[in-house]
Amino acid sequence: MGVRSTSGGGDYDLSNPLASFADTVRRVVLQPVGFFAALPRRGRLLTPLIFALICHEIYAILGGILRLAGVREGFLAGYGFQMLENEDFGEFIGSVIFAPIGGVIGVFVVAGIAHLLVRLVVGATNSGFGATFRVASYIEVISLVSWIPIIGWLLSLYGIYLAVVGIREMHETTTGKAVQVVVIPLIVVVVLALLGLLVVGVRSFNL
Repeated sequence: MGVRSTSGGGDYDLSNPLASFADTVRRVVLQPVGFFAALPRRGRLLTPLIFALICHEIYAILGGILRLAGVREGFLAGYGFQMLENEDFGEFIGSVIFAPIGGVIGVFVVAGIAHLLVRLVVGATNSGFGATFRVASYIEVISLVSWIPIIGWLLSLYGIYLAVVGIREMHETTTGKAVQVVVIPLIVVVVLALLGLLVVGVRSFNL
């Protein structure tokens, strides 16, 4: 279990958004243990949500520019595997406008699933939904690089480590239990994807 920090940290500061955003990104990426240890467990969910939405909007804009340029590569987005496709300017504007809606839904869905597992694995001693929601929000920082073809996908794997650290520190649990909370959904997704490929393969073979 990580050592709790008593200095620095705290939620994303809306009073100085630009400087706070850059500082928060730096601390989440480079000092995740101290960052998550210093976060409040309860309180308003708006500030971490806004941080996540800014990251998601940047991802939508930069990824959209690549699609406008006709780049076609697989990449790992904040909440799922997607494929870059050619799009016109209208579709680009639409994706940028509706990105916050998808971001809000994504954060709440991920936080909800993760907290269900937290309650099952960590137990009644967990720090509450607000703690899990903050982890789901701040690991959205990986969206700042996930739009980059191939390299972004590899860098996004760092998000798994951030999620494990976040769950461990925010819920004051062991690394093993945090790994279970993070890895179980990934295993389920991989199994479902493999089953889907198997079904498609069987149908194609029969045809």
